Amino acid sequence: MQSQLFKDDFERNGACRFDSEFIFDPIKWPRSEMDEDFRKLLTTYSAMRSVVRVPDHDPKYKICILASKQDHCLVDLLHQWQEGRLPVDITCVISNHDRGPNTHVSRFLERHGIPYHYLQTTNTDKREGEILELVQNTDFLVLARYMQLLSGDFLKSYGKDVINIHHGLLPSFKGGKPSKQAFDAGVKLIGATSHFVTQELDAGPIIEQMKALVFPGQV
Repeated sequence: MQSQLFKDDFERNGACRFDSEFIFDPIKWPRSEMDEDFRKLLTTYSAMRSVVRVPDHDPKYKICILASKQDHCLVDLLHQWQEGRLPVDITCVISNHDRGPNTHVSRFLERHGIPYHYLQTTNTDKREGEILELVQNTDFLVLARYMQLLSGDFLKSYGKDVINIHHGLLPSFKGGKPSKQAFDAGVKLIGATSHFVTQELDAGPIIEQMKALVFPGQV
């Protein structure tokens, strides 16, 4: 069993998140009994919620990926999904960038039967109503370099988790061009952060981070 306590969530948001991974043995710990045990823990510690997943037994989460022009984050997610390392069902991909029919992403999505929706956005129209219609039957959303801010009204109307993949180590280097911010600051570590989306830019609870060293001479 592996556990991790995210104390930084408490410092920033007045709450903390505790993640555990364990081997599921239905003979020693039947699923119904396990769910009831976690419900008791939820009550005992006045937790906001408890999520228990057994990937090999539970239905896959349905997700939608939102992306803008840059492909690398979207492509990485699609390849992980193709290889079975991302156990979800991708209902569709939504983008404010029009990809041609002969692009790598378009061909991949067509080959796997994943709909692609191009919704052109402007400074005054983020097409949030149409996005909400497209994601009604999803369990959560993933922003893969989606360079549009989702409003508080959208987050409230959707009512489920929205996860952003930020190409920088939060809580430092928020907003645009975090790699340039890190370079200008002379830091020796760069990386990426996945976090829950809130109304405040790049300030939601951190889920996971990956870092890499920056060596002299690297740009």
